[in-house]
Amino acid sequence: MRAPKIVTFAGSIRTGSYSASLAALAARDMALMNAEPVLLSLADYPMPIYDGDLEAAEGVPAPARQLRDQLASADGVFIVTPEYNAGLPPLLKNALDWVSRVKSTEGDAFKGPVYAIGSSSPGALGGYRAAMMLRQTLALGLGCLVLAEQAMVPGAGQAFDDQGGLKEERSQRQLRAVLTALIDQSALRTGLRA
Repeated sequence: MRAPKIVTFAGSIRTGSYSASLAALAARDMALMNAEPVLLSLADYPMPIYDGDLEAAEGVPAPARQLRDQLASADGVFIVTPEYNAGLPPLLKNALDWVSRVKSTEGDAFKGPVYAIGSSSPGALGGYRAAMMLRQTLALGLGCLVLAEQAMVPGAGQAFDDQGGLKEERSQRQLRAVLTALIDQSALRTGLRA
């Protein structure tokens, strides 16, 4: 029986991004947890700011279709968001908006996989407000099944060790719990486990 395929990516492409570090750690951990992680970067899917007139004139850009195909082929998706001014980064919101415009008869990028959320911030809340906005966009806006569990990394500038792991045991446990739930629910939803 195959392992669940879990796509993970960060809502930031900044060099040294804490969210990208958490996404990479999640992929590394999932490889040891009976899952097939696929680590993506939104830098590989450049898209213009969503504009309905642009869509009408030129259609959905190819990178949006490519990202949509990655999500639709996954059993689960783990998105890690940074927090910009108490909200979602525009890069992440724009990517989700464009992907939602892709018409396809092969799988559903939002209603197929199970979703889970991670967040990071140099502040004390660990990106909580951005995570709540992402949850609203995914669950209410796009109809995704989003797990209640989420991993938040506060003080992200000092949270990672030299090997890319989390220094604090509480953060480690929280991440492990989210990933375990995501793998289990992805496997159950897609019939990989009875």
